[in-house]
Amino acid sequence: MAGYSREKFPHWISQGDGCDTRDTVLKRDGKDVKTTQDCKITSGSWYSVYDKKSFTDPGDLDIDHTVPLAAAWRSGAKQWTDEKRSEFANDLTRPQLIAVSASSNRAKGDQTPAQWKPTNTAYHCEYAQRWIAVKAFWKLSVTEKEKSVLQEMLGTCRKQSS
Repeated sequence: MAGYSREKFPHWISQGDGCDTRDTVLKRDGKDVKTTQDCKITSGSWYSVYDKKSFTDPGDLDIDHTVPLAAAWRSGAKQWTDEKRSEFANDLTRPQLIAVSASSNRAKGDQTPAQWKPTNTAYHCEYAQRWIAVKAFWKLSVTEKEKSVLQEMLGTCRKQSS
């Protein structure tokens, strides 16, 4: 993909108190998370909603960008400044970052919902809602295929609430 590189999205920046973005998400998404004074995570437990797996080793987890960096690049982030791309890559306000199993995150790669969905079908509704919220806030484009699959995934919301 012309011009794209992960380095154009400076991520895992300092969030204060010795914690970077990754540490902050692991603390937020885990249970009973313990850290050293310099924010090294020493213990806790995490549940990966993508594949319904539980973990006690933070090294088994990746922090997923709901809208992958390369997908953002293809849908508009190419025009942004490095500073704005860093804000996107470290966005703790929107539902952009989530701790998930390393295997599910790596299977997803830079794919959109048109190419990849969580194996946990009960999470499809929330995944689509998160994807749409991130794309809308950051004013990123959506392809017709992506839109169609997102609509299908949103259709699972009604089924789950009945």
